[in-house]
Amino acid sequence: MSVKIRLRRMGSKKRPFYRVVVADSRSPRDGRFIQIVGTYNPLTKPSQVKLEEDDILSWLGKGAQPSDTVRNLLSNAGIMKKYHESKSTKK
Repeated sequence: MSVKIRLRRMGSKKRPFYRVVVADSRSPRDGRFIQIVGTYNPLTKPSQVKLEEDDILSWLGKGAQPSDTVRNLLSNAGIMKKYHESKSTKK
């Protein structure tokens, strides 16, 4: 089973709001998910991003793959850097 960290679209028409979720890669975009690990609101200036860092790091450690957009959000928040540093110090 391949697990992805990706965005789940919420909100009304032309007013998108996203939840960052951990989901099976085979489930649909707005379908079943395993856990909510954050939110993303692109309509505010600047964009509002809330991420649960501990949960995301544990899922990345278990092998979850972030989507391209989520990877950018995690990089901007500094979570990907922490993950790569912890990964390199374990060796």
